[in-house]
Amino acid sequence: MGHLAWFGEKWVLRHAGQRPPLRSDADSLFDSSAVPHDTRWDLPLPPRARAMDYMNQVQERILDVVHRGPTAEEAYFILLSVFHEDMHGEAFLYTRQTLGYSSPRLSPRGNATSQTEGGSDGAGPLPGDVQIPGGTFHLGASRDEPFVFDNEKWAHPVPLRPFAIARAPVTQAEFAAFVADDGYRRAELWGPAGWHWRQAGEILHPVYWRREGNGWLRRDFDRWLPLEPHRHVIHVNWYEAEAYCRWAGRRLPTEAEWETAAAASGNDLSAPKRRFPWGDEPPNATCAQLDGYSLGCCEVADLAAGDSHFGCRQMIGNVWEWTASDFLPYPGFIADPYHEYSQPWFGTHKVLRGGAWMTRSRLLRNTWRNFYRPDRRDVWAGFRTCALPS
Repeated sequence: MGHLAWFGEKWVLRHAGQRPPLRSDADSLFDSSAVPHDTRWDLPLPPRARAMDYMNQVQERILDVVHRGPTAEEAYFILLSVFHEDMHGEAFLYTRQTLGYSSPRLSPRGNATSQTEGGSDGAGPLPGDVQIPGGTFHLGASRDEPFVFDNEKWAHPVPLRPFAIARAPVTQAEFAAFVADDGYRRAELWGPAGWHWRQAGEILHPVYWRREGNGWLRRDFDRWLPLEPHRHVIHVNWYEAEAYCRWAGRRLPTEAEWETAAAASGNDLSAPKRRFPWGDEPPNATCAQLDGYSLGCCEVADLAAGDSHFGCRQMIGNVWEWTASDFLPYPGFIADPYHEYSQPWFGTHKVLRGGAWMTRSRLLRNTWRNFYRPDRRDVWAGFRTCALPS
């Protein structure tokens, strides 16, 4: 909480507004780019009540800026602060899953509905690929977007060969077949880094799975549940996704391929893109599972109204999707004032796309790039696959 308050104060009030700090010790306590991670546990952090008081002070002052009418610079940093808080809200949720806490109450409509408590509509699987023609696709954000992060700037031409991509992400049943075929024990399915990771941790299955009789259970917050065969496999890392692809005779899409499948408006890949897979209208409950309104993924064949032009389903919402691509700057990259957002992570992280069931809808669009280390299993990540070139 203190970090979230500090971030808003740092960028909206102090940077854009040129105001003095509200706390003399705020930078030494809450600046995550300056305070080493290993030392944060021993900091003299304020008690919860004082942290909340600090947050309320910052919020009141930022609302004053909103009410009087912010400058363009202030408006940019207000949005940055809102989206930064959205990202941390998602991090709070996967931390809750990591710690095995009970499921939260997230929905402004009342208690969120758990998809694991009879929430399935029986939509089932969605097998098969869609064919994407080759051409020149403009990867990245356009200059008419009201807000973009620096790593999305700017749209630039990328040549693509024709490819085939799965209509839906990999399901729990599909991934269970990989586990059953000794996929975690077969070195030939893993790259060198992935095999080292698997051996070092003696990893034999997804992180929140456990064997029960002849089948598997998965942990959903504080409960153990049977696998849902037609829902997404989730909490798998890039190494696990890569090994599954080798086992299945498939591959991960590049981020250019992923964005093409999500955003192309027709067979002419150079034509203007869609902002979302289904068009330019903002997300709603018929198109995408977002905002934590249901505490989990729906089945992969659900939400047909959210299909992309080519017929890919659920490319926004449900699970973040790993891509084959390293997180690298686009041509001509210039860091925005929040230098620590993208630049320190180039070359060490992998790109994910699409958002998950708890991601805030206001944060997302087809060009939005998420990025994590390839060994991260705690995040709400799955993947879809592409056919190998013939």
